[in-house]
Amino acid sequence: MAAETASFSAAGARLALTQSAVSTQIRRLEEDLGCTLFDRAGKSVALSEEGRKLLPEAVRFVELYESMKGRAHSASDITPLELGAVSTVQATLLPGAMKRFRAGFPRTHVNIVPGMSTQLLTQVDARELDVAVLIKPRLGIPQELKWLPLMRERFVGIAPAGSPHDLKAVLAAMPFIRYNRHSMGGQLVDRYLRRHRLWVEEGMELDEPAVILRLVDEGLGCAIIPAALVPLRAARNVMEIPLPGEPVFREIGVLVRQSALKRASMAALIDALVAETAHAAG
Repeated sequence: MAAETASFSAAGARLALTQSAVSTQIRRLEEDLGCTLFDRAGKSVALSEEGRKLLPEAVRFVELYESMKGRAHSASDITPLELGAVSTVQATLLPGAMKRFRAGFPRTHVNIVPGMSTQLLTQVDARELDVAVLIKPRLGIPQELKWLPLMRERFVGIAPAGSPHDLKAVLAAMPFIRYNRHSMGGQLVDRYLRRHRLWVEEGMELDEPAVILRLVDEGLGCAIIPAALVPLRAARNVMEIPLPGEPVFREIGVLVRQSALKRASMAALIDALVAETAHAAG
């Protein structure tokens, strides 16, 4: 820039630097190279013979640096994302969210990892996952992680069509298909049963609300499951049973490392999940 403008002050104006800052940098460059790059005459400067010889190399270095910045930005868009998600999210919100995400980041590889919320929390904390969609843990969130809520999902009682409308009577009449107690959702169900002193006849236990719904649809027992992300209305042989007492909810959200939020692809993925959740709720 100094060579183009023949003035350190004019070069500084273009680069948002002071004249003295440009002069200092040029002087340090001359000391490093061991030659005089500019001949000074008052406020005017002109390239010396050595400066004219080195100018093409300087231009090439600047162009190379700009090219490196461009490649770094491009690489950040295609850096793989490790995404964990509980089963109900994978089966419902994730396909639409990925379609939205792909519109802006078609080349970014996303590795989707299944698991229960407790497992996914551990994997995000251990840096094995960049982000996870899971049930909010009861304990505090580690400081280096951030929790972004997506939705509150209400639990309902379900039983084969024609069953009594009273939960206690249903639980006494048939096996209970339990939401896995190792999962955060299953722990909510277990605490509800204990709080209301409801005895159950243990039948099966698994961590797939959609599969639990199908088992109830086949007449194999009753259950308490989160209802928003399962096809409850499509199960023709299933009836909903009111849960006595205060409603039971689980909060689903995004758990992400604070440092990962700086990536444009990560921000876009979270925006896609938020938009898809709003669409599903509407």
